[in-house]
Amino acid sequence: MTLFEAQCQTMSSAEVAQQAFKQHSTYKEPAIQNRRFKHQDIVPLLEQLKQHPLFEVQTVGKSVEQRDLYLVKAGTGKTKVMLWSQMHGDESTATMALFDLFNFLQQSDQLDPIRQQILQNMTLYIVPMLNPDGAEQFKRRNALQLDLNRDALRLQSPEAQLLKSLRDSLNPEFGFNLHDQSRHYTVGTTSKPATISFLAPAFDHAQTVNTVRDRAMRTIVGMNEALQQLIPEQVAKYSDEHEPRAFGDNIQKWGTSVILIESGGYQDDPEKQLIRQLNFASIVSALHLIAENGYTNYALEDYYKIPENERYLYDVVVRNVRYGDNDRNILLDFGIIRDEVPSPNDKGFYHRSSVQEIGDMSVFYGYEELNGEGLTLVPGKVYSKHFKSIAALTPERSRELLAEGYTTVRIEKLSSPNITPSDLPLNVTTLNSKLNHTLRLEGGANFVLKGADGKVKYAIVNGFVYNLQGDKPALFHGLVL
Repeated sequence: MTLFEAQCQTMSSAEVAQQAFKQHSTYKEPAIQNRRFKHQDIVPLLEQLKQHPLFEVQTVGKSVEQRDLYLVKAGTGKTKVMLWSQMHGDESTATMALFDLFNFLQQSDQLDPIRQQILQNMTLYIVPMLNPDGAEQFKRRNALQLDLNRDALRLQSPEAQLLKSLRDSLNPEFGFNLHDQSRHYTVGTTSKPATISFLAPAFDHAQTVNTVRDRAMRTIVGMNEALQQLIPEQVAKYSDEHEPRAFGDNIQKWGTSVILIESGGYQDDPEKQLIRQLNFASIVSALHLIAENGYTNYALEDYYKIPENERYLYDVVVRNVRYGDNDRNILLDFGIIRDEVPSPNDKGFYHRSSVQEIGDMSVFYGYEELNGEGLTLVPGKVYSKHFKSIAALTPERSRELLAEGYTTVRIEKLSSPNITPSDLPLNVTTLNSKLNHTLRLEGGANFVLKGADGKVKYAIVNGFVYNLQGDKPALFHGLVL
């Protein structure tokens, strides 16, 4: 045994998380590189797992649209732990982390003592992608348009029926309910995004703490301690308010200690690959805690000290800008949210941005912030002439149009073999579309910011800010949180 291996046997959960995080690239499943993968992408990986003696892989049910639902078993220990991911089809971060966990468990390296501790002391039962029909469309609900996490009582969905039957037949001591949450959640009222949030769901409205919930709460305290070393002040707690229809609340009631993990946002991590890494490290550290009963060393009251999720973040906040409207000239801030709309392009989506707040935003924050002091907001103009094709919009011509206050152009032929509209720093629309770029709540985010000299300093196109004060329009990156 090496010195490092000897140290592994006495590592704290924080040290385990740090080491797992550091070595994550060794375990990262290369077949999954972005959030919008589908059931057909993971089936070959699961079939491949069947060939490894460490795993038992079964098809245990089918979705509404008859996609196979899998259960992966690993380990031989007496403590049973069940993990399930993607009961909401567009919440895929933890599914990526679970495939990284499969790779971790079958490798051999300096973390072998931790790996063997997990496999010898626990039996893991893992359901990756509980809602494959939702994942196919990258939508929250299943093919019956039901929210699986609100179907724990009626059990109308086959996916919900499966989760309930597995819980009842396996009767695991611990359960991990793995989700994604909005990137706009913050740690309390701070500017820090709630990158990871935890919850030990309450099984009644009184938020009673019994032995089952106590175990989950103490484990979360240990997981929080571990993550604070990796993402200081970016861990929050979901509200303890009881939801009678939810699986987490009911599984807690049925006798399994449930730990909810929510993956939120992180600066410059749109595909959540760093959050995937954090998920992996957090799950490994939690399994280490459970395997050695280390969670008993943490104080219950520290669970309540974890700040709660609040919603104080926008994608872009523009501050202190002047705006003239109806013969008035006012000072205001405004906040922009970028939504994703499914699309058959290479990303699988395009952005549709909108203004979601106007006024005094001094208590809110943005992933990107722009100080508009001394600048005037002007609605973006639509160019009166149309272009025959996207190819006519060269970088030079696009910059000229932005500098003249245009944010939108009309194109006769939208398709191009080499250029897609989302690649351009301009909105592209059809010849007959009607547009309104005035500043209004829930309206589009298409403006220019002019200086006292009347020149355009910044252009905001579909919620993305371009700095025009250089030789070419460059995406603006403001305050980094």
